[in-house]
Amino acid sequence: MRSVKFFIVAGAASLLSSMACAADMAIAPPPMGYAPPPADFGGWYLRGDIGFSNQRVDNVRNTNPALYANLTSFQEKTGFDTGGIYQIGAGYQFNHWFRVDVTGEYRGNTNFHGLDLISFPNGGATGFGSDVYNAQKSEWLFLANAYADLGTWYCITPYIGAGIGTARVTIANFTDQGVGSLGGGGVGPSLVSAATGSQWNFAWALHAGLAYKVNPNMTVELGYSYVDLGNGTTGVDSAFDHSAGGHVFQFHNITSQDVKLGVRWNLESPPAYMPPPLVTKG
Repeated sequence: MRSVKFFIVAGAASLLSSMACAADMAIAPPPMGYAPPPADFGGWYLRGDIGFSNQRVDNVRNTNPALYANLTSFQEKTGFDTGGIYQIGAGYQFNHWFRVDVTGEYRGNTNFHGLDLISFPNGGATGFGSDVYNAQKSEWLFLANAYADLGTWYCITPYIGAGIGTARVTIANFTDQGVGSLGGGGVGPSLVSAATGSQWNFAWALHAGLAYKVNPNMTVELGYSYVDLGNGTTGVDSAFDHSAGGHVFQFHNITSQDVKLGVRWNLESPPAYMPPPLVTKG
């Protein structure tokens, strides 16, 4: 009988000890829901770019058709020096692959050089002559652009894009120094100059490049653009001896292959990611 009482007392003591230990333990709260980490894209951004141009023009012609009427041959070589490009813009990133922006760009003065080699009838013989052109050209270019980002590898995102807009092309300091007479008269030197002229054109561009995300707020771009700037025109021309003039020289189909280095600043930083709370014992 004494052993039975001993086992009953021991069992009761063990039960009371377990209940006291359980009372000391904190009740764990149920798991709390939390939002997934925010996407690292979206929102408004600003951009700035600098670069250089590689330009060409199809041909340069005076608007007086009589100057070309009696030519038996005509060869033309033209070219531009490299010019600086300075661009600013603002845009919106819709998702991880599509964004749009508008840009304003000043394309600095570039020197133009041209050479015409001609032949023409001169009495019973053939006359030969040449014209050497010099000028300066600059533009303002405004485009609305759309881009497709093609995926990201090691923080580098290749992209393609296209833009449409308008360009104001300015031709200044134009001179035409020639030997010979395009109309078939006597051979002799001539010098024609033209006033500064500007015109607005429809413009379009194709873009491609690589973007590197430095941090969530800053992306660096190395880009290429093919740009069609339309036509350019001088002001009214005049000969140094006032023997001719009253027309303009037209630059037909000016295009450029541009390389630019730019930075995009995200104006809407993503919120910081907060991990779920840890569950601890009291």
